[in-house]
Amino acid sequence: MDIGLLILRLVIGTLFIGHGTQKLFGWWNGGGPAGTARFFDHVGFRPAPPLAILAGLTETGGGSLILLGLLTPLGAAGVIGVMTAAGVVVHLPNGLWNTNGGIELPLMNAAAAAALAFSGPAMVGWRRAQAGGAHVPETELRQPPRAA
Repeated sequence: MDIGLLILRLVIGTLFIGHGTQKLFGWWNGGGPAGTARFFDHVGFRPAPPLAILAGLTETGGGSLILLGLLTPLGAAGVIGVMTAAGVVVHLPNGLWNTNGGIELPLMNAAAAAALAFSGPAMVGWRRAQAGGAHVPETELRQPPRAA
């Protein structure tokens, strides 16, 4: 199970870093802040320029946290939020299937992020590395640090 979660974390984290940097910097044929803001304005997200930056930061930051296995539930929450907004506003009017621009892909992305949020970083992650490779119970990951 840990290897499966690692694969999911690597793929989802990396793709969301890429998705966010398309918005922030225009990398990989992305629109950059100006192009993303134009699209956001077109679909009704206003004020578009700051929301474009916020979406890019959320995707890049959330993807980074997921990739590292650091504060996984927080990173996943960001991804789920952005995918929910995109899914409902942009994709849901087109139905379910991605072939028609439907909600299928944002729904799968949000579901994958939710699975990671509830599963935690598993065997390989920043928190596990801090513990010297020892098993860190998921409940401990969700609790504030204890005073020494």
